[in-house]
Amino acid sequence: MDATGSDAPLMLSVSGARGIMGRSMTPIVAARFAAAFGGRLAASSPGGTVCVGRDGRAGGEALSSAVSGALAGAGLRVVDLGVATTPTVGVAIAHHGAVGGMVVTASHNPQAWNGLKCLDGNGLAPPPAIAGEIIEAFKADQASWASPTAIPAITRDKEATSRHIDRIVGCVDAEAIRNAGLSTVVDSVNASGSRGAALLHERLGVAEVQLHGDPSGVFPHTPEPLAENLSELCERTAATGAAVGFAQDPDADRLALVDERGHFIGEEFTLALAAWRALERFGPGVMAANLSTSRLIDAVAERFSGASVVRTAVGEANVVAALREHDGLVGGEGNGGIILPRVGWVRDSLAGMALVLDLLASHRRPLSELVADLPRLSMVKRKHDLASIGGLAAVPAMMDRLREEFTDAAVDDVDGIRFDLAEGWVHFRASNTEPIVRLIAEGVDDAAAAALADRAARGAGLA
Repeated sequence: MDATGSDAPLMLSVSGARGIMGRSMTPIVAARFAAAFGGRLAASSPGGTVCVGRDGRAGGEALSSAVSGALAGAGLRVVDLGVATTPTVGVAIAHHGAVGGMVVTASHNPQAWNGLKCLDGNGLAPPPAIAGEIIEAFKADQASWASPTAIPAITRDKEATSRHIDRIVGCVDAEAIRNAGLSTVVDSVNASGSRGAALLHERLGVAEVQLHGDPSGVFPHTPEPLAENLSELCERTAATGAAVGFAQDPDADRLALVDERGHFIGEEFTLALAAWRALERFGPGVMAANLSTSRLIDAVAERFSGASVVRTAVGEANVVAALREHDGLVGGEGNGGIILPRVGWVRDSLAGMALVLDLLASHRRPLSELVADLPRLSMVKRKHDLASIGGLAAVPAMMDRLREEFTDAAVDDVDGIRFDLAEGWVHFRASNTEPIVRLIAEGVDDAAAAALADRAARGAGLA
């Protein structure tokens, strides 16, 4: 939703708050949102600990200071992690016995954006009902401030990343990886993932070429890890003879892959490859993925007797809820987000890196060959600005028209609407993080995926 009604909207959703720095997102807005969250935490856990990290993008320190001040002002004990990945904050919450955490991040959004992400005492994004209550408290400017003598000092933790990496290394065959002679190229877009990636490679004995690994917070290219933004990573991976190229987003909860030939594999393969190794290493179990995620993970599950996939609404919290309910092995989303419960309940690019390296080390085959063993599905992802289609209010009517169009499909409307057919599937939904609607289709080849997407666009009245 747009809390400003301007051309610089403040997006408020289950994912937290995001806006344009200096316009819809300012230190004052950040402090108000943190106070709304902190008031809720302090009411149930007076004097509780809360962990704060930031994704490293330029301007984030000002927001982080405002967030820490507001949380301390609510009477909470703030542990400042500095620049830290979102999954690192999740691990730190468990380590410190914290009642929650907050990450200053706009994830994959461009440089001008920044935002705030809330985590509860389990390191999870709050469920929709609680997220809604935080948003309403923010809108009402509700805050409960502690007395001056009850405001704790803010402390700092410089070891959070190291502890996070320790957990990850304990989940893979580190010795096999060290003996495999692997090398990588990593593009961290000058953000929070660079230190963790370097430390992970050091602990696993893997040679790393770091692209854009300085702490400037100034992105060298559009930070979303998509093919059109990763030409340099593709070129360097092929030129250096690396086994794999890794691309992180600014808060390092997403991971995209490039094979040894310099070919972009993409985010959709990240979950399938990580799940493959998790099933080999830990045995069959339940996996979880959202409705917008490729059928590749289903194909992987079919190779392991006893393995299965549960589908959820889009959103990390929904995938985590399914993993917790089913004692799941691994889960994630098609955007390259891997959730490995043995490490934490947050999407984690560093855990994804480790599982892919473990897969390469155990199979002793090039990444391109491992990818070739998976089905050659094709996906089309399109987005339309809400303002151009009549706003959020127009979406329900579009979904009704799509029901009429896809009477031959199985329907799942837990989140937007998804239609499953033998030749593929289509998912249509409004985004939680941007003022857009997304239309995603997957088919057995490029033509089939495009045909499904075109059919859906016509049916919804978008074409």
